[in-house]
Amino acid sequence: MNDKIKCPNCGHEFDVEEALSGKLEAHFKAEYERKVAKQAQKFNSERKELEREKEEFEQKKEKENELFKEKLEQRLVKESDKIQKQTQEYFEQQLKSLQEENEKRKEENRALKSQEIDLLKRENELKEKAEDLKLNVQKELLEKQTEIEEKAKAKERESMALKEKEYQKQLDDQKKLIDEMKRKAEQGSMQMQGEIQELALEELLKNAYPFDNILEIGKGIRGADCIQTVINPLQQTCGSIVYESKRTKNFSNDWINKLKQDQINCKADIAVIVTETFPNDMDRFGEKNGVWICGFNEVKSVSFVLREILIKTQSVKSSDENKGDKMELLYSYLTSNEFVQNINRIIENYDSMIQQLNYEKKAAFKNFAIREKQIWSVQENINVLFGSIKGIAGKELETSSILELPDTTIDE
Repeated sequence: MNDKIKCPNCGHEFDVEEALSGKLEAHFKAEYERKVAKQAQKFNSERKELEREKEEFEQKKEKENELFKEKLEQRLVKESDKIQKQTQEYFEQQLKSLQEENEKRKEENRALKSQEIDLLKRENELKEKAEDLKLNVQKELLEKQTEIEEKAKAKERESMALKEKEYQKQLDDQKKLIDEMKRKAEQGSMQMQGEIQELALEELLKNAYPFDNILEIGKGIRGADCIQTVINPLQQTCGSIVYESKRTKNFSNDWINKLKQDQINCKADIAVIVTETFPNDMDRFGEKNGVWICGFNEVKSVSFVLREILIKTQSVKSSDENKGDKMELLYSYLTSNEFVQNINRIIENYDSMIQQLNYEKKAAFKNFAIREKQIWSVQENINVLFGSIKGIAGKELETSSILELPDTTIDE
């Protein structure tokens, strides 16, 4: 169906439905716009009313807020005062409670301290009692130990005294026996010792002066021991020296007179006694009553000087010219510094040898004394140590060979 109409003026065709719908649409649109405008006006009016109410509300709210704030501040002040008061009361109550607790604790502390002091006093008393008891026990033990040691030492001293007396008796008997044996040995060997020294003297002279005649006087013949006939390089007999050898402990002045008589009998020019001991007024070689006296270690030097005297004397005698002058020359020589110097050199050498010998003897004796003292000190310390140990242990201590020194005797 064609719902179109044609315009009589322009001949344009229109659709009926479209034309009607456009008219309706304009009508509805105008109606809608009118309603919208009305609603908008109403809305604006309501909005203004709402804004007025809102403004009134805000003013009311502000007033109420101020009032609330004022009331709140007042209440806060009241509550703050109340809380502060309550807090102060609480703190005062707590402080009071703490003070009471503190006083209670102080009382408890004082009580505990008093108890602690009492305990310390009791502890100190117990310690003192324990120390006293310990000291008393130690004292008693020490007294008992000292008593035991004293008894043991006394017993040991008695035993040692008996042993010492026994040892002393044995030593005395041994010394007596040794002295007797020495005396018999000295008596028995005196002649042998003298003969040995005589042989040694002869051997010394023969070795020192091989060109001289050394004549031994036979055993059993009364007279000196040997005669030295001095021979110079010209094979001239210059004189003789008679020697007497003595090896005894004491010097006898009878030896001088006897040897002077032997010198006369032998027609010797010089007499010499060779001895181990000197007269009381002599401590080294020298001349006494016309006889020269010297030790065995000095005989070589003395014989050399005396032999030179005989050789020079013979040289003077053998000259026929100016005998008086030569005798005077001999006398001058015997009294000259040269002779004195020779004698002094002999004496100095002798003194030097004696001093060296004495120095060596002293040094040796000093070393012997030091070693002997050390040995006796060791023996004494070991005896004291062993005696103390044995005194404490008594018979329970077995004798140990470690604490016993070998039975040795230091030779005098």
